[in-house]
Amino acid sequence: MIDFRIESELQTKLDWMEKFVREECEPMDLLFPGHGAPYDVANTESRAYMAPLQKQVKAQGLWACHLGKELGGPGHGQLTLALMNEILGRSYWAPTVFGTAAPDTGNAEILAMFGTDDQKARYLQPLMDGTIVSTFSMTEPQAGADPKEFTCRAYRDGDQWVIEGEKWFSSNARYASFLIVMVVTDPDNPPYNRMSMLIVPADTAGVEFIRHSQTMGDSKGKDDGTHAYIRYNQVRVPLDAMLGGPGEGFKVAQARLGGGRVHHAMRTVGKCQRAIDMMLERAVSRRTQGKQLSEHQFVQGAIADSIIELEQFRLLVLKTAWIIDNEPHGAARTHIAMCKVQMAKVYHDIVQRAIQLHGSLGVTLETPLADMWMGLPAIALVDGPTEVHKVQVAKAYLKNAKPATGLFPSEHIPTRLAAIRARQS
Repeated sequence: MIDFRIESELQTKLDWMEKFVREECEPMDLLFPGHGAPYDVANTESRAYMAPLQKQVKAQGLWACHLGKELGGPGHGQLTLALMNEILGRSYWAPTVFGTAAPDTGNAEILAMFGTDDQKARYLQPLMDGTIVSTFSMTEPQAGADPKEFTCRAYRDGDQWVIEGEKWFSSNARYASFLIVMVVTDPDNPPYNRMSMLIVPADTAGVEFIRHSQTMGDSKGKDDGTHAYIRYNQVRVPLDAMLGGPGEGFKVAQARLGGGRVHHAMRTVGKCQRAIDMMLERAVSRRTQGKQLSEHQFVQGAIADSIIELEQFRLLVLKTAWIIDNEPHGAARTHIAMCKVQMAKVYHDIVQRAIQLHGSLGVTLETPLADMWMGLPAIALVDGPTEVHKVQVAKAYLKNAKPATGLFPSEHIPTRLAAIRARQS
């Protein structure tokens, strides 16, 4: 039986998190703005400000909650993480303050699952400590996220792998200490067995940054983008730089992306709740046409639609987390895809209504709504386009669908009545 009850001890932790995120993390969003700010470990001012906050988080036992106990985390299940990530989603800095920022979370998970002892010591431990950041370098300029079209390759030369090719939209690579790169190592294998994962220190010779692309919400200053276009020009790494085995890159990627998608959904619940909180405050603070906004039926309808849609989405996310915790590995795949599809739609509709309710103020940069809105297109694209996940959901259900046995559908009323009467005679 699905059970979403929250134990009192956990509720105490969640209450502490919510107060802490509002009072300590949200101010960091204002003091240190910019999409790359939480990943810039060289910014001594922001790191000095954040250090005592992270110390408080660790004292509460809430640091790196996505990792198991054997890796220094508390070992929480996905249902608990869903409740926590909903709170962290309110603030751009909060995941970094709590040691759960993407892409480092996903990279830490695959290092934990597939890394050697040496790889864990060199890369995983500093990630867990929050002293470095990393990059997942998968997407390619000619292929997007479709691994069947990847051309960036690696070949053996003695005791080294040599990487040649280009990668696109490698997030936060300019701040990263190392990159996990998906490369074609076995071109003659079937499409999903052609690729491997290699760990590449960012300062390796031949790692060339073509440019750092800016996205919606970045400033237009010169070269301040956070998504790198990289050329791997005869980049050499040792044979033991591989994560998993040769040809297992797709398997490693899927292990990483599944968790990342549901965590994105969890944090989006928090973003939507913050937008609704703003709507509610605005509705009881502003007057128009001789009465409060909250008294207008259009406003009431917008608020009701937003609350109901978020509650439906929150329940979908919680159910998905429950399945991950309680069912065999892979059982939640279709539900994760559902979360990915619905996430962008719910986020779009709620934030749009919140902007509308704030009028001209809503389209300025003087509230969080502008950043929320500019982040919307990315939500529909990261970790695979929404359309890909819709196809996955449909196929999962279609493969179990059975065709009608007769000329008419199985719910055809005259046919059913005839069958019922035949049984009665």
